[in-house]
Amino acid sequence: MSKVLVTGAGGYIGTQLVKSLVANNHQVIALDRYFFGMEPMKELIGNKNVEIVKQDIRDVTEKDFAGVDAVCDLACLSNDPAGEMDPELTYQINRDGRIHVAKTAKKAGVLKYIISSSCSVYGQGETPKLNEDSPTNPISVYAKSTLEAEQENLSLTGNNFSVTALRNATVFGLSSRMRFDLVVNLMTLTAFQKRRIIVMGGGLQWRPLVHLNDVANAFIKVIESKNNSFSGDIFNIGLDNFQIKNLAFLVRDQLPFPIEIDIAPDDADKRNYNVVFEKAHSKLNFKAEKSVDYGIQEIYNALKSDTVDTGLKTVTVQWYRNLLDARELLDSISLNGRII
Repeated sequence: MSKVLVTGAGGYIGTQLVKSLVANNHQVIALDRYFFGMEPMKELIGNKNVEIVKQDIRDVTEKDFAGVDAVCDLACLSNDPAGEMDPELTYQINRDGRIHVAKTAKKAGVLKYIISSSCSVYGQGETPKLNEDSPTNPISVYAKSTLEAEQENLSLTGNNFSVTALRNATVFGLSSRMRFDLVVNLMTLTAFQKRRIIVMGGGLQWRPLVHLNDVANAFIKVIESKNNSFSGDIFNIGLDNFQIKNLAFLVRDQLPFPIEIDIAPDDADKRNYNVVFEKAHSKLNFKAEKSVDYGIQEIYNALKSDTVDTGLKTVTVQWYRNLLDARELLDSISLNGRII
């Protein structure tokens, strides 16, 4: 049994990773700011193998890593729109915060550090199939800050400190902290609510995809490997590559009612990349198992049974804006530290 510290433990992937780690007999420190609330963690509260810590990654000290064998670093302001909302803050958290986590973990004697990176670092890929050695071309603040954190933390490899980067494809699937700002999840929601899907940019752009359960399994593969097996390695983690318009057809075909698909000619999002996952298959012995059809069905069933949140918190950038607006309002009416 390893003791694993997960940053971003209350997030879309983090909640599933904590559950998967516990199911695989690991002890977990679930560290997060929890500004999406504690509700996603409710089934883990009281579990003897989970310690829930409310902490900002920018403030962690060596004491936070006492007895920790491995760190899974998922904490960040996630997705491109959120990054553009406040670029300076995004760099403070996504780059500087994660560099701080890695350096502090190394000082504390942690053996393994795994950073949750992203295939978005490829941006507008110039080659038909992008592998881990292909040139990176990030085109958003989120992707640029993620790449800079990945590169800096990989440079810390050595002296009994193993660093591995997992470049995750666009994630889909049902989570305790649900997100409906990811392409498969969003298409399924709009199809369910409006019987319509709008495909931006002509739908010809490519995206690699992966189910969040498979992402969790990739982290566990690294954690359960021999200490330095994947030290300094980068792995693309994904199922396959899909054109956006074909995803709309997959959603349409999986749901039991007519759905209209509208193709819009342009999109501000210029990302277009087609990624190879062979290194993860051959070296990490990882292969994604959950299909897009599976993800669509599980989300549809949750929507149908009204067991998944579809509110403001499920669209990341909207929730961040809501928090910042609330802070601005409170600051404007506060007097001598009092709201009322």
